[in-house]
Amino acid sequence: MNLSLLVIRRLSACTSLLTLILSFLLGCTQCNEQVKRPNIILFLIDDLGYGDLGCYGNMKMSTPNIDKLAAEGIKFADFHSNGPMCTPTRAALLTGKYQNRFGEKFEGPLSGKTQYDQGLSLEAITIPEYLKEGGYATGMFGKWHLGYQEPYLPTNQGFDEFVGLAAGDGDHHSHIDRWGREDWWQNEQKKMEEGYSVELITNHSKSFIERHKDEPFFLYIAHLAIHFPWQGPEDPAHREAGSSYEDDKWGIIPDQNNVHPHVKAMVESVDNSVGEIMNVLKELNLVEKTLVVFTSDNGGYIHYNNQFHNISSNGPLRGQKTEMYEGGHRVPFIARWPGKIKDGSISHETAMTFDLLPTFLEVAGIQQGNTLSFDGIDLFQHLVDQTALPDRVLFWKMDDEIAVRQGPWKLVKLGDSPIELYNLDQDLIEAFDISKENSSITDELFQKYIDWELEMRASASKY
Repeated sequence: MNLSLLVIRRLSACTSLLTLILSFLLGCTQCNEQVKRPNIILFLIDDLGYGDLGCYGNMKMSTPNIDKLAAEGIKFADFHSNGPMCTPTRAALLTGKYQNRFGEKFEGPLSGKTQYDQGLSLEAITIPEYLKEGGYATGMFGKWHLGYQEPYLPTNQGFDEFVGLAAGDGDHHSHIDRWGREDWWQNEQKKMEEGYSVELITNHSKSFIERHKDEPFFLYIAHLAIHFPWQGPEDPAHREAGSSYEDDKWGIIPDQNNVHPHVKAMVESVDNSVGEIMNVLKELNLVEKTLVVFTSDNGGYIHYNNQFHNISSNGPLRGQKTEMYEGGHRVPFIARWPGKIKDGSISHETAMTFDLLPTFLEVAGIQQGNTLSFDGIDLFQHLVDQTALPDRVLFWKMDDEIAVRQGPWKLVKLGDSPIELYNLDQDLIEAFDISKENSSITDELFQKYIDWELEMRASASKY
């Protein structure tokens, strides 16, 4: 054989072999990247109490799909929202930071009356913004409540797609907010749709999954339920455009002493939503590729304004939404990821909403390095291995009400009232104030709060 021809053939063979090896290595790299980049679905339910689910001990609710999520994953007994109301928790959730760092207006609900032109700073970097850098498609469907209009809508905070309401509450059927404004958006435009809020949010979420099944995605499902107006799927619409509902915002409640039947229908509608989403994941063979997280933005209402009663359940906990006792901010938390999180796990570690951002970055394989500073911590190893979380001090502040938690110790101060101290290991229902018997612990925790508040004020001055 001609020598030059032999050399050419051998070079060609070597090139083919090299190409094959490179293709194999590239394929392995892509496979590893896919393993590192699972889908992430986050359910955030509005006003869902600690005791509103079957898997948290409620015998009156029928929540088989959420209960199955807990049975096939991990359930937290000591998980907390960053605030006892909606806007604070949502700001902390998306940024991984105390909401107080963005100013006092994020300590309570952002008002559609006096703060209609305000919102979460565009300088704040959010979960979807981080994940988009990692190649994720990002979608949000449901309640935003971090800005009522441009430029403070979700599509300017990292979400590729948004359908839902900007306000803190809306009629679940007519989608009119409490000030009589139409409030149903598609990206940056108001685009009203007919249908019950839970069902609309679910349908848009299913469509998003189907359209992004071949790429990693982050899906934020922020149900308006079970926030008032307390309307189940079969309850009537309450609000019409052009009328104010500031003093009549609750819905049509035949028996104000027993709101529970309406709330029960809402909880069970949310449960159906979870079931539909899980079915889509199964149909598309995405179950093992998807981390699903389910939680609430604050505790539930037990009563409202001494006018409505028997609304939600916070189990054995003292207090309710808006309050610094456990019922205001200890909430359900479930995470499911087959093959990673052990079935039927129960965690008694203390965690908070702002821990989700650093956790999601770890799950997605996005290096955090030393350039990113969060108040929350990465929960990933705890989720998969039940490793203990580090000891830390946690803070809540809304106006002149505060709470501080370290280990079993919890300090509460409500306005001008004296400081209270509880040992939650011995007194979960916060019945016995032991501040006087433990004055050194009380003083230490309160000093830590003072130092923390100074830090928050300095941070807020930058926004």
